[in-house]
Amino acid sequence: MTDVAVFLGVSLALAYLSRRSLWNPRTHGFWRFFSFESILVLILLNANVWFDRPFSANQMLSWTLLIISLSLAIHAFWFFYREGKPTRVTDGSTNLGFENTTTLVTTGMYRFIRHPMYSSLLIGGWGIFLKDPGLAGFIMAAANSTLLTVTARIEENENAERFGDEYRTYRATTKMFIPYFFTIGP
Repeated sequence: MTDVAVFLGVSLALAYLSRRSLWNPRTHGFWRFFSFESILVLILLNANVWFDRPFSANQMLSWTLLIISLSLAIHAFWFFYREGKPTRVTDGSTNLGFENTTTLVTTGMYRFIRHPMYSSLLIGGWGIFLKDPGLAGFIMAAANSTLLTVTARIEENENAERFGDEYRTYRATTKMFIPYFFTIGP
């Protein structure tokens, strides 16, 4: 019963944060909400084994991915705030406050990948899955990967509209999630 209460409580908080986006499936925030939900389910599925068998191969790989995920998230947020110069959310915007950048960020990891924050969530989702690999966790991790890809695609269209040719050129010279390796589409 406590897992259900935690799920509902955290889901309500996420829904509140995403409230402007949840009314419009054409925004990246709509799909990102469901990515967060899939990560929440992964955490709840694996919470009881989070620290079990700390030196097993899957736990060591899990912790490695989670550390990479956290490091990437901190790095991405730092550059986003420092270089992106976010501005206040306008009444019509579905973005969270920090997403309203006035400058396209192309430094740090953004020099190699367009979505280091989503990469962090992608890597973190698989890291959580590896805590206790199973079919339900695999389905949630795969759903998270799919949802993040949809989120990133929609956000790329929003960024192309916001930053124009500068973003289109940037998109053509970077990967989506993993440097030098993984891209979906242009």
